[in-house]
Amino acid sequence: MDFVTVLGFAAALLTTFSFLPQMIKTWQSKSAKDVSFIMLIFFNTGIFLWLIYGIILQQLPVIFANATTLVFNMIILWLKIKYK
Repeated sequence: MDFVTVLGFAAALLTTFSFLPQMIKTWQSKSAKDVSFIMLIFFNTGIFLWLIYGIILQQLPVIFANATTLVFNMIILWLKIKYK
């Protein structure tokens, strides 16, 4: 694996897993009142488009980061709807 790919995966890990604390906090507190519904919709749409972009370019760091981020943020969106 070349340096650029390793760099991409490092960036992917840091940005993707930054959503994990929010997801856990929302799950534990059973409250998502401070999370904007509109932001989640826009963000998930953007992440989905980034995922498609990564798939088209066959860029594993982009695919990995956006697939995982999309899952985490879909869970946060689901919790937002569930705890409304």
